[in-house]
Amino acid sequence: MAVPKRKTSKARRDKRRSNVWKLEAPALSRCTNCGELTSPHRVCKNCGYYKGVEVISKEN
Repeated sequence: MAVPKRKTSKARRDKRRSNVWKLEAPALSRCTNCGELTSPHRVCKNCGYYKGVEVISKEN
């Protein structure tokens, strides 16, 4: 069974683990109605439209 010859330092251990916790940027798409950036497959928070259909009535 393989055994390390030297103790791994905390810095070396943490550098190795650093890539595990990288966050990915959220996916964004443009609303077809108003052009606002929204999450895909969600109703637009700005105008209330989804796939060209008004789902939530918003008063301006």
